[in-house]
Amino acid sequence: MAAKNETTVLALTLVITLGLLGIVYWWLSTSGIIAGSFGGKGTWQVKQSNYQTFSQVPKVPLGLFSYGGSTTWAPIRKDVDPAVQTVFPEFQLRYTDPTIGAPGSGSGIKMLIDNQLAFSQSSRPIKNEEYQKASKRGFTLREVPVALDGIAIAVHPDLNVPGLTVAQIKDIYTGKITNWKSLGGPDLSITPYSRRLEEGGTVEFFSDNVLSGEKFGTNVQYIPTTTQALQTVARNNGGIYYASAPEVVGQCTVKPLPLGKTSDTFVPPYQEPFIPLSECPKQRNQLNAVAFQKNQYPITRRLFVIVKHEGNSDQQAGEAYANLMLTNQGQELIAKAGFVRIR
Repeated sequence: MAAKNETTVLALTLVITLGLLGIVYWWLSTSGIIAGSFGGKGTWQVKQSNYQTFSQVPKVPLGLFSYGGSTTWAPIRKDVDPAVQTVFPEFQLRYTDPTIGAPGSGSGIKMLIDNQLAFSQSSRPIKNEEYQKASKRGFTLREVPVALDGIAIAVHPDLNVPGLTVAQIKDIYTGKITNWKSLGGPDLSITPYSRRLEEGGTVEFFSDNVLSGEKFGTNVQYIPTTTQALQTVARNNGGIYYASAPEVVGQCTVKPLPLGKTSDTFVPPYQEPFIPLSECPKQRNQLNAVAFQKNQYPITRRLFVIVKHEGNSDQQAGEAYANLMLTNQGQELIAKAGFVRIR
């Protein structure tokens, strides 16, 4: 009799457990968190979303939510946020700059950890020390990839170089190669430009993934913004600068270079054939989206919405914003902004 009772209790426990799991699954699938599942270190593994338009996304909270972060995201914010506000006027979004220092992925994540933002935008993954700081504050951070981007190299239009390998870019920015003649170009000194390491996720990504953590060379000249840097390159025949591909490819005054892992596999960040800059701005070069999606272009990255998991309205706002980005409507607007769809 005791054995029978024990079997009954176990059966009831199993039924209750399965029921609870079903409820959790139902909640996840109706809360908008159906675009994927969390992997290691809080990365959101993207799967197919059932949502086509913004209006289909459930649980979009009401209220004013501050967010901030990556300057690379600026074109996306310009196209996506007004469309979101049209559908959800009471889901009010306010981009917020840091009170100290320049805006960027790092400053946005710091502000998120310091409870100054509801969610943030980043052009690089979350760092271990950022996970640790959040954990000490009693919550976790999650990164939700919503778009693909790449790093493009800008040079003066008159510079005659067929392309660069990633290793050659590293040697330029660590001071090992200082003349274009070494790269099949003219006998001309190379002037590499960059923003400072603490000024944005693009620089941090470049440092980690192109320079492999090596320090910038003493020959690198630092310029505060990409706009200023591109203007400087346009005036300096030996200049070179790196930035998010949408910020470079459509420019009229600088030339984006094809890149490769080896010198026999150069892939342009623009759609071929290259449109001469003399035709710009009537015609502009367009992003080579296929090469980015197929991982043929050698320096690609993902753009993330950073969500703070604390069980409050800020978490709901971050999750809703990420799911809005992952709808077909959001992905189309991301492509319109010059980036590459992740799905």
